[in-house]
Parts: sequence; structure tokens; C-alpha cells
Amino acid sequence: MATKWGCIGPGKISWDFFLALQDNLPQTEHQFVAVASTNQERAQKFADKFKFQKAYGSYDELAKDPEVEIVYIGTIHTSHAELSIKMLEAGKHVLCEKPMGMNYKQAKQVLQVAKDKQKLFIEGVWARWFPIYDQIRQELSNGTLGDIKLVQANFCIPNAGVERIKNLDMGGGGILDIGIYVVQFACLVYGEMPESITAVGTLLNGVDESACITLKYKNGSMASLVYHTNAGTGLNTATILGTKGRIHVDGPFWCATKATTPSGSYEFPLKDNEYYHGNSAGLHYEAAGTRECLIKGLLESPKMSHSDSEMVHQIMTEVRKQIGMKYPDFD
Repeated sequence: MATKWGCIGPGKISWDFFLALQDNLPQTEHQFVAVASTNQERAQKFADKFKFQKAYGSYDELAKDPEVEIVYIGTIHTSHAELSIKMLEAGKHVLCEKPMGMNYKQAKQVLQVAKDKQKLFIEGVWARWFPIYDQIRQELSNGTLGDIKLVQANFCIPNAGVERIKNLDMGGGGILDIGIYVVQFACLVYGEMPESITAVGTLLNGVDESACITLKYKNGSMASLVYHTNAGTGLNTATILGTKGRIHVDGPFWCATKATTPSGSYEFPLKDNEYYHGNSAGLHYEAAGTRECLIKGLLESPKMSHSDSEMVHQIMTEVRKQIGMKYPDFD
């Protein structure tokens, strides 16, 4: 039976998500049922492009549609928690674009509703479903690196001028948009909260432009993480250093297709198409993983578990506190 998708927010990331499904996964496995926007015409245009059966001019209409099984939420950050809760309470499973909330408190609220309603909820940190990340997990599980001593990751792109990044009211700033990726990478490797979090950063027009984050774990292990929205494009790589070996993930590490590990070099090419973001074809890994969770009756994904999301949001909230970045409507 096909997974019956609804879409909230027919913007650029939703375009990439459903194009990746359409382009890479069997139509017999994924059915596009309904798309909703606050603008009926916008919803209809998106529905026509991807052959959704219905287009709604409100989110409430989609919530009430009994044919929608799972909802992909691709709106701006500030609405993610509210819409996730609305859909979960309407009996829908939810795959919500990262970040699932504006802070740790919101993340916990969403996850509690998902638990209460016994519905699948996944935070769409798409990196976690890429085959390169599966290989990283395998290397860590096999102990080929020995004791992990240092994780390094950097995400630097010049997007400070984008409206949703520079606008505080739209949940702007770097940490929730790109910083989340460096944080989740350290969390993937260590799998636990650090003993200490130290962050220094810069603010630009009221939102965080950049930060350097140091996480210290037990036994002296460390993570050195950097993100910047206004310093040009970096190498955007990630490295894991252990006592026996290293893993180097080529940039862009958050949607990586290449990596070198103790067991060899790996490459997983992607098909290209009219995507807004680089390597967006890889969103089909996330979609396929979500379908697998539904088939198995899971309430969370082992690749981005609820505890993973809590960990990431707890660290990000502390980073923002230390660098003085506040969202007046949420903090």
C-alpha cells in the first residue's frame, strides 16, 4: 500500500522534497494526496506541478482530510512546532523539516504530543538518512576508529542576506538554519550530551551571524563546531578522529556523497534535476526511511530518534543563550 502524503507549505524545500520522491522512488509506494497553503492559488500551482489530488487554501482543511496519512511540513521555522502539534492532534503522522521547534521547550512539547497520540514523528534532519551516514554508523559500531577523541565540522555559506535568515520574526539567524547540522553531527558520533558547552558568536541585525562551539565529553573527548552565514563559502567538511583512524566527510557534509573511512573510500552519486538546493535528490533517502518506519509501526526513526532531537535542541538552546541570541516570541 502506498504512503499517502500531505504537504504543508509549498515552498522551495517542499518542492525539492517532492521532486526527489517523484524522481527517485516508485510511484506505487508514494501517493501525493493533498497540499495546503494559506494561499489557494499557490497550493493549486504546487498540486499541478506534482500531481497532488487536492489543493487546500488552509491548513485546517488538510488536517481534516481522512485520506492524508502523513504530513510533510516545510513552512518557516516559527510555525513548525504549532503545525506539528496541530497535525498530530488531527491523527496524522508528521515529518517536519528541521528545526522542529524554536527551542528545547518547544521540541519537548511536540514530542510529548506525538507520544500521547501514538503517531510517528520525525524531525527532518535529512543528513541522517544519507548512505554516507550509514557508513559512519557502521564504522563507529565496528570500532575501526578506536576511541573517538575529536569531531570537527564547519558549515559556512553566505546566506545572511536571505530574508528568512536576517528577519528575527521569521526565526532568522544561523543556528537553526545551518548550525543545527554541525551540532547534530557531533551528537551522531558521541550519542550523548556533552559534559560542557562553550560558545562564542556574533550577532548581525539581531540574529546570530556565526558561532564557534566547543563541546567537551567524558574522557576528554571534544567537538569543535563552526557555522557562519556571512563569511563566504567554506570547505564545509566534517572529520572524526579516533585513536586508530579517522573519517573524513567531503563537503557538503550535511548532504554528503563522498567520504573516506578506515575501511575505504565511498561515493554515492545523486541524480540532478531542477532543485533549489544542492544534493536535494538525497531527500528521497529520508522519504524512503519514513515510509519504512510507517510500515514497521514505529513512532520514531532510529536514524533521528526523539532523544536525538532533544539532545540537538538542548545544545542549540544553550548555544543561543551563551551568544545572546533571543527570539522574543519564544524565549
